[in-house]
Amino acid sequence: MVKKKRKMTEEQRAAAIERLAKAREKRMANAGPPQNVHPDVYALPDEHPFSVKNVRKWIKTQKDLLSEARRAERAKVKGAIAEVASIQAYIRHCEWYLRNGDWIDDFYGEHQEGKIRWTTLVPAYDKDGCMKT
Repeated sequence: MVKKKRKMTEEQRAAAIERLAKAREKRMANAGPPQNVHPDVYALPDEHPFSVKNVRKWIKTQKDLLSEARRAERAKVKGAIAEVASIQAYIRHCEWYLRNGDWIDDFYGEHQEGKIRWTTLVPAYDKDGCMKT
């Protein structure tokens, strides 16, 4: 069965485009922030290194690298199993950050090129008064 092509005049097409644009605008206004992104992460501007836009881009890049690493794993390339595990862990950590707002990895960036420098905000002490490290 062949589906007939719908015939529209240029005026009808322009009116339909306008109606759809208004409907999209209204849907976006009513939608609010995404449910699966932590409010603190969603509030960051797009220029921030850990913004939703950047982290989603990192996840996409890592998923592309994962497919290549899996191909290498099937070809039994040395170190490919570890590479696949590392990429999967990084993707999981990025998704955790988007959901919970806590960065739990030692590296960041599209290719894990940045290193996190951890700092102690509230130190803990032993019974004798020495700071725990």
